[in-house]
Amino acid sequence: MKTIFLVDDSTTILLSISSILTKAGFAIEKASNAEDALKKFKSGVKVDLLISDLNMPGMNGIELIKQVRLLPDYKFMPILFLTTESQQSRRAEAKAAGASGWIVKPATADDLLNTIKLVLH
Repeated sequence: MKTIFLVDDSTTILLSISSILTKAGFAIEKASNAEDALKKFKSGVKVDLLISDLNMPGMNGIELIKQVRLLPDYKFMPILFLTTESQQSRRAEAKAAGASGWIVKPATADDLLNTIKLVLH
């Protein structure tokens, strides 16, 4: 079973995405901000995919993926952004930081699962 780590400051988003992914057969790790997520990565949590919000209080999603990419176990792990932003400049910034893909909120369950299948295979 693949494990997906969700990071979003919205409890509603965490609950709805967790529900979709659990029903699809994934195990879930969650954090409500980038700092907590980074602590979990540094403590050795094992995940196959990170899905992060971009805009969060404190450390944003781009800073999070820059930090995660510095950790040897996560240099090549797929990372997706799930965000309301769709500007090309932000996408380029995310890609340069190490993001594998981008999903614009609100995403349908099918869009989300299809994108996850693409990056996990």
